[in-house]
Amino acid sequence: MAAEGDAAATAATSMDITTALTEVLKTALIHDGLARGLHEAAKALDKRQAHLCVLASNCDEPSYVRLVEALCAEHQIKLLKVEESKQLGEWSGLCKLDREGKARKVVGCSCVVVKDYGKESQALDVLLRYSMRTSRPRTPSKLKWQKRI
Repeated sequence: MAAEGDAAATAATSMDITTALTEVLKTALIHDGLARGLHEAAKALDKRQAHLCVLASNCDEPSYVRLVEALCAEHQIKLLKVEESKQLGEWSGLCKLDREGKARKVVGCSCVVVKDYGKESQALDVLLRYSMRTSRPRTPSKLKWQKRI
């Protein structure tokens, strides 16, 4: 029994934030807890239904970025930035999967809001621990939390 607990603790510390975010987004997608795109994301943020917002850094529309950042700051919702919109689109299920399970025809997505995490998981614990630990913006390997004003 103790060996299983040690193995779970080791796996939790070895999981990086990118892997944790990917798993949390996939779990939320399965439980119908994602809002994808500006319209859905803005509605979820404004109604305070969101737990987490993920924004692509390569979004080319500055007013889009300002709106999402302002709504997150106003309602104290955690904001996470990722590098690529195509990668965020793949993580949030905006793609076709081939026979091997690889993503094809990936559609870029600039903003994803998590309304429902789905179920408790090790990845969610890692993500929540990371969000509590960061009080100011950090830039780990491709992700960063936004500081709220």
